[in-house]
Amino acid sequence: MGRKLEGLQRMLVIINKLKGMQRHVSREELENYVTLRMEERSGTPVDIRTLQRDFNEIEELFGIRIRFDKKQNGYYIDEEDDLKKEQYNRLLLNFDLLNAIDHIDNLPTYVLAEHHRPADSACLPLLIKAIKFSHPVAFTYIYVREEGITRNKKVLPHYLKEDQQRWYLLAYDNGTLKTFSTAHIRELHIIYEETFKRDMDISINDLFKDSYGIWNQPDIPVEDIELSYDALDGSFLKSVPLHPSQKIIVDNQNEFRIRLRLRITNDFVMALLSRSRSLTVIQPMHLRERVRQVYEKALKRNSP
Repeated sequence: MGRKLEGLQRMLVIINKLKGMQRHVSREELENYVTLRMEERSGTPVDIRTLQRDFNEIEELFGIRIRFDKKQNGYYIDEEDDLKKEQYNRLLLNFDLLNAIDHIDNLPTYVLAEHHRPADSACLPLLIKAIKFSHPVAFTYIYVREEGITRNKKVLPHYLKEDQQRWYLLAYDNGTLKTFSTAHIRELHIIYEETFKRDMDISINDLFKDSYGIWNQPDIPVEDIELSYDALDGSFLKSVPLHPSQKIIVDNQNEFRIRLRLRITNDFVMALLSRSRSLTVIQPMHLRERVRQVYEKALKRNSP
């Protein structure tokens, strides 16, 4: 096993242990647990110096800070805010499977994995560094919805947000918080000679609560939406709701009807079209007409 892979696995084992039901874990218990888990993977035993190095690496790589409580005589994860907790829970969701099965021989016999590394991930390390040390960044940005024109941007980076396997930068651009797709960032560089005070009072959950996905367009009103599906489509929408505001108002063998409240953006319309086999838009009527026009144009394009 390579050193880098072993180090990564060891860090994941540490985080898994500390995120469990036990609030504080003693040094001896943590050493024994990590050693046992690594021996299962043909790794080497660990000591406190190894753990301390791993703690530093974990904070640098993942933003997860591990503390020692003298009164409780144990290590714990310092959960500074709900956003950071959500971030590392999503991180572990992706890594837990790999951490559990990395030692299995003939892995393709058991698991059919989609090994996908997003094409827009190359600039993430630089953006993480800029956010961590509060440096502005400059880049050329491609505006796809404006026929691919480019503009030079200098922004204050605050957060990276992942949505549907794509990464987005949340940054202040001339005093306005905007969203930039990292897939459309070019010629990125950090302005090391400048720093800024990062706004830690941004409520990310409130920022996107009325939106579908990452695109928050305040110029689009928040509306009540009512959609009807058959029971089969309904079974999927119960397990994977369209939006956190989704409320079920009819659920029987003939109909599954939901009510939502959000901005009707282009991304939301595309999401409706992706599961429209039995969709009927009850309200608002302009959304019903919008969906109808999409299919009417598609029918003309695909007619003999």
